[in-house]
Amino acid sequence: MKKKKISLLVSTIITSLIFSACSNNTNKTNKADKAEAGSQKQVLNLTIPEEIPSLDTAKAMDGTSSHIMQNIFEGLYVLDNQDNPIPGVAKSFEKSKDGKKYTFHLRKDAKWSNGEMVTAQDFAFAWKRTLNPETASQYAYMLFYIKNAKEINKGIIAADQLGVKAIDDFTLEVELEQPVPYLLQLLTLPVYLPQHESFVKEKGSSYGLEPENLIYNGPFVLEKWKHGQEFQLKKNNRYWDKKQVKLEAIDFNIVKDTMTAINLYESGSIDRAPITAKHFEQYKDNKELHMKKEAGIAMLRFNEENTTLANKKIRQSISLALNKEEIVKHFGSTGATPAEGLIPAGYTNESTQKDFRKDNGSLVLYDLQKAKQTWEDAKKELGIESVTLELLAFEQDNERIIAEYIKGELEKHLQGLTIQIKQQPFKQKLQLEQTGQYEISMVGWAPDYKDPISFLELFTTDNPNNKMKYSNSSYDDFINKAKNEVVLDQQKRWGYLLEAERVLLEDAAVAPLYHTGKAYVQKDYVKGIEKHQFGGAYTYKNAYLNKK
Repeated sequence: MKKKKISLLVSTIITSLIFSACSNNTNKTNKADKAEAGSQKQVLNLTIPEEIPSLDTAKAMDGTSSHIMQNIFEGLYVLDNQDNPIPGVAKSFEKSKDGKKYTFHLRKDAKWSNGEMVTAQDFAFAWKRTLNPETASQYAYMLFYIKNAKEINKGIIAADQLGVKAIDDFTLEVELEQPVPYLLQLLTLPVYLPQHESFVKEKGSSYGLEPENLIYNGPFVLEKWKHGQEFQLKKNNRYWDKKQVKLEAIDFNIVKDTMTAINLYESGSIDRAPITAKHFEQYKDNKELHMKKEAGIAMLRFNEENTTLANKKIRQSISLALNKEEIVKHFGSTGATPAEGLIPAGYTNESTQKDFRKDNGSLVLYDLQKAKQTWEDAKKELGIESVTLELLAFEQDNERIIAEYIKGELEKHLQGLTIQIKQQPFKQKLQLEQTGQYEISMVGWAPDYKDPISFLELFTTDNPNNKMKYSNSSYDDFINKAKNEVVLDQQKRWGYLLEAERVLLEDAAVAPLYHTGKAYVQKDYVKGIEKHQFGGAYTYKNAYLNKK
């Protein structure tokens, strides 16, 4: 586990050094701020661009759901403000010499919001429920590191064969298929959160659909959920570390339009608002502007069930015809960078300290001449002169702007191509993608943990998130070896991951556009919100307001 800490981003290391150098002053300031904050009304006002699709940890598969679940539930481990895993419900663990068995010791003061203790059985039940084929969890594969999990999910063997055992109320034993160097990071993900067995069974199909149909063990509980309009997170007074939670409540308004959110911010109705490239000039000199690079990727996903898109040259020509720098410059998220591959910079080979992106070079090109020639070759192969393809996007304003740019560029440079834009609400778009009812889709992906495989495993033939019918046996082999055969040989493993990315992008299975960034304005009295690169957007346990 020590090796994992070495691979932090350079910016994180620099930040840590700055904090170390100023620790005495910073600690005094923070204590003074929090003391003053204690006498103020602690209600944070925010917006969120879409309705929460699901709060069932076994079924949720999107960033919005993760964002909320990470604040109302707590797993064995949680992420700190540097994205390192630290104890949550777990206090400590022991690991076997072969790295395949972990024994976790749970804290005895962790409680559910109904006052009952959080136990080892709550984790065992939740993981088995997720793996149950009848649950149809799209994220069940994230549990396949556990012994027999994959076979249970396929219905081959019974759930009681899962390598998870509640030794007693506060001791959980986990046996793995292979050593997993990043296991503690995995344990911070929503799919590894606990569930209260009797409560879940009592609520049945209504579990997670309303606040009263949920039970919580995190810093906050969900209240006042008016679907499609607003909801509130309220401090959980039965949370084991409630003294650390300063906020009384967080009020979320669902606001899809960025300009509306900005107007609410300017009027003082909310404490934070997103900024897109369209509004950047207005705020570039504002001291309340914050910009952060993210680990995510924005890309086009091609559904190869479509006979036209099943042709590799069609996909290649679409990718080659798009100027990624122009997308970032004029339309992309502020703080974004043009994609050179699927994996962004910042993922380091721990044995050589080489960056994955530099190691594999630029695999995403903009070449109009080659795009046009490849397009004409593809049309000849297919025996067509023209084709119409549908581009699926979210209904947010920035998505529409980017979609229209993509449509314009492709129709201008690829003769005979017509793009029809189809914008859908957040939940409906996810459903269309999951059921394969799309042709080209604008998608974003944020990694679940800091390892290139968190991106690359999405595209194996049997991955539930591969809803594009992409299949390449060589690609599958590289990923399988990296996850199993050579998991502890960092040099060989790295080589397989590099090869996998090259195969994926040579096949043009997806067309990477840009690595995401985040720009927002935030009132200077808002303190302690933690933005995470992995597993969930924001956590508010340590947040507070200090209006001086």
